[in-house]
Amino acid sequence: MTRFRPLRHIATAAFGVLALPAAAQDTDALAAIIEAWIASPHADYSSPSFTHWNEDGAVPENCAACHSQPGMLDFLGSDGTEPGVVNHPAAINAVIGCASCHTEAAHDLDTVSLPSGVALTGLGPNATCTVCHSGRASGDAVAEATSTLGEDSVSDDLGFINVHYGVAAAVMQGADGRAGFHYEGRDYTGRFDHVPGADTCVACHEPHTTAVAEDGCLTCHRGVDDIRDIRMRHADFDGDGDNSGGIHAEIEALHGRLYEAIQAYAAEVADAPIGYAKGSFPYFFADTDGDGTIGESEAAFPNRYQSWTPRLLKAAYNYQVVAKDPGGYVHNPTYLLQLLHDSLESLSEQVAVDMQALARP
Repeated sequence: MTRFRPLRHIATAAFGVLALPAAAQDTDALAAIIEAWIASPHADYSSPSFTHWNEDGAVPENCAACHSQPGMLDFLGSDGTEPGVVNHPAAINAVIGCASCHTEAAHDLDTVSLPSGVALTGLGPNATCTVCHSGRASGDAVAEATSTLGEDSVSDDLGFINVHYGVAAAVMQGADGRAGFHYEGRDYTGRFDHVPGADTCVACHEPHTTAVAEDGCLTCHRGVDDIRDIRMRHADFDGDGDNSGGIHAEIEALHGRLYEAIQAYAAEVADAPIGYAKGSFPYFFADTDGDGTIGESEAAFPNRYQSWTPRLLKAAYNYQVVAKDPGGYVHNPTYLLQLLHDSLESLSEQVAVDMQALARP
C-alpha cells in the first residue's frame, strides 16, 4: 500500500471534502482508480509542470490553479475563498489528484471562460478539464498588440505571445473560442462537434489515466490501425500531391511548411534569422549562427527573438497554437488547417511560398 500514499496525502489536502464516485467506495475499485491515476501525467511528481517553481518555494497565483492541487481548490473556492480566482501562492510538488475534480465545488462547476473571454456553459464533468486546457492567451491578444503597427515593420513594442500548452479545450471551439489568430476577411470553422458520445473530454479520454479510448475511434473509422490515419476530408491541403495519409499528416506537413516560411520571412524581411526550440521558453530564439536550428546555447531567454513584425508575430503565434495541441487533428482539424493556410498566405505576400497547390478547407 506504500505506493498509494501520495493519493491519500492529496485527499487529506482536500480539506476533508473528497467525494469519490460511488464505485470507488469498493476497495478494489478504489485501488484500480489509484493505479490508473498514478500512471497519468497528472500524478507525475517529476514533471516540470509541478517542479518548475521548486526553487521559489511556491507556485504563484497566476499558475497555481493548474500546477498545484491546493491552487485548484483555491480557484474552485473549495477552501472557503472566492471561487474563480486564486488568492494565495500554492504548494510546490502538489500534483493534480482526485480532489481537483471530485470536490463538491468541482462537481458544481459548469461554466468556464476562455482566454478570449468567451464563456462556455453546460460543461458538466468537462469543466475542470477546460479550466486547465484552454491556454493563457487568444488570437485577440495578438490582434490587440499589432493593431496600430505597420505589418512589416520591426517593433520594440512586440514580444512573442505564447498560447501556453495543452490547449485542446480552446482548439475544440474553433472560431467560437478564438484560440488562434484570425486573419481579416477569412471565415473560420466553429466548434468541432463529433458524433454524440464522443465529443467531450471525458468521452474520449479515460479520466484517470487521460489515455485516449482509441478502440471507439477504430470501431467507427474502419480500415485504419492508427487514429492518426483517420481522414474525413480528402483535399490535398499541404500541396504535396499525396492525400493517402490521415489528416494528421496534412497538418504536420503544413505546419512544417509554415515554419520554413517563418524562417524565410525573419531572415529576408526582419533581417534577423529565427528558430524554434520546442521545450524552451519563450520558444522562438535568434538563430545567431544562421544554421537554421537552435542549439542549446541559443535556447536561452536572453537570446529570445526580439525582431518581431506584426506579420511575423501572427504567423508564429498560430504556429505555436498548432504545436501546443498535438491532438488537434482530432480536436478540430479543420480549424488548425485554416490557421496554417492563412498564416502561410500572409507570409507569401513577402517571401516565396507556393500557395497554388494548397487547398483551404
